[in-house]
Amino acid sequence: MTDPRSTDRIDKWLWQARFFKTRSLATKQVASGAVRVNATRVTKAASPVGPGDVLTFAQGRQIRVIRIVALATRRGPAPEAQALYDDLTPAPDPAAAEQPRTGPRPTKKDRRSLDAMRDDGESGF
Repeated sequence: MTDPRSTDRIDKWLWQARFFKTRSLATKQVASGAVRVNATRVTKAASPVGPGDVLTFAQGRQIRVIRIVALATRRGPAPEAQALYDDLTPAPDPAAAEQPRTGPRPTKKDRRSLDAMRDDGESGF
């Protein structure tokens, strides 16, 4: 029989490693199918994970790739949480970086006029 401490729930581990602010947010992310464990999509928050597993998930606009190094006993401070994983996320490509905004943010009136122009072009009449 295996040691019961060798695995943990995926939602609990993501919360303890401070990738999500609350455990319910981690649960929602897993339940939506947005988390992969060893390249396999996981939809149950109670799915077991352990040291050596590789997790892939979206965090903000970034795709994170994490290898679990250890399991936590509590949700501790950030340095303690960072010791739980190795970050395998590839460095962002500077050529693919977003272009900075060239002008001010459009006003509501500007957006309406843009939408009106788009609607006129799509009607085909």
